[in-house]
Amino acid sequence: MYKAKKWLMEGNTESIRETKLKQKTEKQKKKDKKSKNNKAKRKARVYDRNHEIKWEKLDNTAHLFPAIADTGMSNVYRIAIYLDENIIQEKLQEALNIVLPKFSIFNCRLRQGMFWYYFEENEKDPPRVAEENTYPCRYIDENRNGNYLFRVSYYKKRINLEVFHVLTDGTGGMYFLKELAYQYLRLIHPELREQYGDYLSSQTSLNTEDSYIQNFKKSRFSKGYKSGRSYILKGSLFPSGKSGIIHGHMPLGEVKEKAKGCGATVNEYLVSMFIWSIYQSFLKGMPSKHPICISVPVNLRPYFQSVTAKNFFVMVTASFHPMTDNQPFEDVLESVKTTLREQLTKEHLEEVLSYNVTGERTMILRTIPLVFKNPGIKGLYKMHAKASAGTVTNLGNITVAPEYEPYIERFDVLLSRSQGQNTKMTLSTYRGILTTTIVSSLKSTEQQRVFFRYLTSQGISVSIDTNGVYYE
Repeated sequence: MYKAKKWLMEGNTESIRETKLKQKTEKQKKKDKKSKNNKAKRKARVYDRNHEIKWEKLDNTAHLFPAIADTGMSNVYRIAIYLDENIIQEKLQEALNIVLPKFSIFNCRLRQGMFWYYFEENEKDPPRVAEENTYPCRYIDENRNGNYLFRVSYYKKRINLEVFHVLTDGTGGMYFLKELAYQYLRLIHPELREQYGDYLSSQTSLNTEDSYIQNFKKSRFSKGYKSGRSYILKGSLFPSGKSGIIHGHMPLGEVKEKAKGCGATVNEYLVSMFIWSIYQSFLKGMPSKHPICISVPVNLRPYFQSVTAKNFFVMVTASFHPMTDNQPFEDVLESVKTTLREQLTKEHLEEVLSYNVTGERTMILRTIPLVFKNPGIKGLYKMHAKASAGTVTNLGNITVAPEYEPYIERFDVLLSRSQGQNTKMTLSTYRGILTTTIVSSLKSTEQQRVFFRYLTSQGISVSIDTNGVYYE
């Protein structure tokens, strides 16, 4: 009996070994076949005289971001679009596979030359779409992302596009996200494709000119920045990569009416309120040695009739210097209006643009190897980081192609933390609803409470939602 059992066991073991060996052989065959196909593709590219890998220079602003980006300061922003139904991962991946080849500014990788970085066409498969499972605006490790400098994720009804700023600004990111959403909706609702076709929207630009260089006027060059020191927000911080997010949604008409009553634009009114909330929550209405300065990105396209999908913006500064106790909101508003309006002229913006471009075109700087140039750029950035307490950016009124409007509920925008700026705010409007999003690295929510309570005290209806970090 024992011998029989032993024979059966040995036979069974032999069978298992044969099965494992067969599986291993099949797996190796697949691996060899894949390797052979990849080699064939590479060989075809080498011998195909008509194939040329495209490359392109970075725009003027983009040179900064590779030098300063790391896991603690990702320089990644997020634009999110909310649809009227839950996202299907496979269809979103299919949409990305279709749309990406049409956008050269996204279908690229970052390469390092002797003197400057440059973009090269990325021939790898598109990055994988995944369900969101961590905090937004994390550092994009291109080596783990198929060498791509953006990521697409989703959560329930929301599609997230996260972009390393070296590629483009919010306008260029919005072009890509809307086309991705349109393509996704055409896959989910084939009747849209049948009725409206399968083309890019007329609102989308694929232009890739460097509008900084195109509009540079050396004869008008003068220093464009005032680099004084700002009051800096301090407090207990979240760990690196983690941020608290609070969205406030309100009727644009109510905000417009209130701002108009104060003789201000919506942007001036909300930037002033952001500074006011810092003054009240951090300084407690007390005087300060340094002014509260806020960076405000300005989209240059309307000023210079540009349609580029690359970066094309400059920074201006809104400021208020508390000199006495308990200065009213009106003082803040008047200071912000004055400082912004002095800078928001085409003449001043040309000066800032020329100042930026002249630095890049200086012969001495151009001949310094990148390995030495990067530490210098990073050092200059750190010096200027103390000039601002935060950023407020406004993407303005977002419109979509009419045929897709019934399927799209709203948008929101997030910015990553940066050195010296522990709190940032974004503004965007869609279908008459203004969304203000405050992203903070600080554990305290006092500033956000002051901001939204002041809005409601002015008779503006506000609804709030958050990413829940403050309740953890």
